[in-house]
Amino acid sequence: MSRRKGLSHEEKRQKMMELFYEKKDFFQLKELEKMGPKEKGVISQAVKEIVQSLVDDAMVDTDKIGTGVYFWAFPSKAISIRKRKIDDQNDKLQEVNKKLKIKKEKLEQAKVGREEGEGREEMLRRLSQLEDSQNQLNKDIQKYRDCDPEVLAQMKEGSVVAQAAANRWTDNICEVKRWVKNKFSISEDVLNKTFDIPEDLDYI
Repeated sequence: MSRRKGLSHEEKRQKMMELFYEKKDFFQLKELEKMGPKEKGVISQAVKEIVQSLVDDAMVDTDKIGTGVYFWAFPSKAISIRKRKIDDQNDKLQEVNKKLKIKKEKLEQAKVGREEGEGREEMLRRLSQLEDSQNQLNKDIQKYRDCDPEVLAQMKEGSVVAQAAANRWTDNICEVKRWVKNKFSISEDVLNKTFDIPEDLDYI
């Protein structure tokens, strides 16, 4: 014979809730561990974990009375919890319906002026052609940007600045060469070769 399949975690929770609802009383954990296997088929080793999970989900109440800890759950509380959940879901449904109504109104407003009619297809086709033409013109503008008078003027101005800077560095190199020749009595040829200075170094 095949072994009987054990209860799943959720089935054990349901069985323990049935026990509470049927007894409508207060119990200590030891009592539940005895009744669980006998009346609902929930093994005693699992009762503590199952009851604690029900307490965590606020389905079972617990409190310390004197030296003992008691657990209880009444059908009236379950009905109240279900009613509260239904009310919450109804509130959410109303909110969703409200948002849906607003979206529909905006959609209808957006349709105004876009109705299918005579000439609309032609206008859309023409709009697409103009957009393509604009994109091509923008590409042409970028292609010939180097011929733009403003760009050429900026390049010319930049070249003047660069030329002045190059000539200034030429001055500096010549001054340093003159100082080194006088200070250390080194010929210009040796100096140029040592520091890779071109012999035809001159102003631009």
